[in-house]
Amino acid sequence: MLSGKHALVTGGGTGIGLAIARALADEGALVTITGRRAATLQEAAGGRLHPLVMDVQDEASVADGIAEAVTQRGPIQICVPNAGIAEGRALLKTDLDFWRNMMATNLDGAFLTIRESLKSMTQTDWGRIVAVSSIAGLKGLKGAPTYTASKHALIGLIRGLAADYAGKPYTFNALCPAYVDTDIVDSNVTSIAARTGMSHDEARQLMVGVNPHGRLIRPEEVADAAVWLCRPNSGSVNGQAIQLSGGEL
Repeated sequence: MLSGKHALVTGGGTGIGLAIARALADEGALVTITGRRAATLQEAAGGRLHPLVMDVQDEASVADGIAEAVTQRGPIQICVPNAGIAEGRALLKTDLDFWRNMMATNLDGAFLTIRESLKSMTQTDWGRIVAVSSIAGLKGLKGAPTYTASKHALIGLIRGLAADYAGKPYTFNALCPAYVDTDIVDSNVTSIAARTGMSHDEARQLMVGVNPHGRLIRPEEVADAAVWLCRPNSGSVNGQAIQLSGGEL
């Protein structure tokens, strides 16, 4: 279905990003996977997955990296800004460095990735932007006001771009998963257990219990949603924040 298309997935070496990259590759796309850790990318690469070391917080790194990917594999027609930080901290314990670091990755990184990808995408007759936000982009996530703000802002960016490019052959959508079974959840479980004195299993169940269907979402479920947004009849889905949350209302 996507044969000949060049996709770029940030944070593509692990978790949701890797699942999306593999799903797009299975549909025939050539996929550039980016991240800061060369070893992680090399481990994930192979077949139609091509590694690119890139730091989404660094404007020059994003501009140069995406230009290199375009030179090697052609214009980017599928852009998945996925790289992100998920960490909770009470507002009165939040310093400006924590705030700025979260925004630099979750919002600035997405902005830079989309901007640079559009330079080649808009020279073609088809394109898809599929940003990975969070259920926290649609509701307040208790204990994580900074993260919540960054993911709300990402959805605002997507909706603004959908309005700007309405009527053109490019769509802009956001995926909003609840808790997904990734290394980020494992890290947060460890953090919760350390702060509260809960056991690891108790802390994990606390996170599982937030999802109404009583389980963690599989990365492949998010990946299938991303692929759906790239299918031939997806052109009327634009400016949407699509929940993958097990029934969260």
